[in-house]
Amino acid sequence: MSMESIRESVGSLWDNLAEGWRHLTRSAVGALTRFRAGEKSNLPTPAEVDDPSYLPTRGWAMLGGNMFEDDSRLVVRLELPGMDKQDMNIEIWDDVLVVSGEKHFQRESSEGRYRLLQCAYGSFRRVVPLPVPVLADASTASYTDGILRIELSKAEPGRPKVRTIRVS
Repeated sequence: MSMESIRESVGSLWDNLAEGWRHLTRSAVGALTRFRAGEKSNLPTPAEVDDPSYLPTRGWAMLGGNMFEDDSRLVVRLELPGMDKQDMNIEIWDDVLVVSGEKHFQRESSEGRYRLLQCAYGSFRRVVPLPVPVLADASTASYTDGILRIELSKAEPGRPKVRTIRVS
């Protein structure tokens, strides 16, 4: 194998890694959510955890979500495992949906130490841009099996408008 061949292979590998990283950041940037430890979070102290990467004040988590649109509504689904529905707040501010809340840590009742803590706990805020105006008063939400489903009625029913621009 020649040096030029190795150089081309490394360059190709680097380009593929860079493209993969760009794709990951584009698709996950909206799903990454910061959890802030608060007084009510009930998190263990660093002395109670053997995980060297445990930082109770810095927690990030993926709150995966989907958005579906038809002629009359937008449906937003967010994964919020381990939450209680009374700890969630849903608001619509102009053209964004804001979901916030607090996920509480549940302590074990027996004596012992935590070996690993990878779940995020504390307060969070997730902002979802809405592609069309919605009627906030006609919207509904339900929470089942860790999935928050928000159905938003469109202010102007109909398919998304497509406009063709002529190139001159």
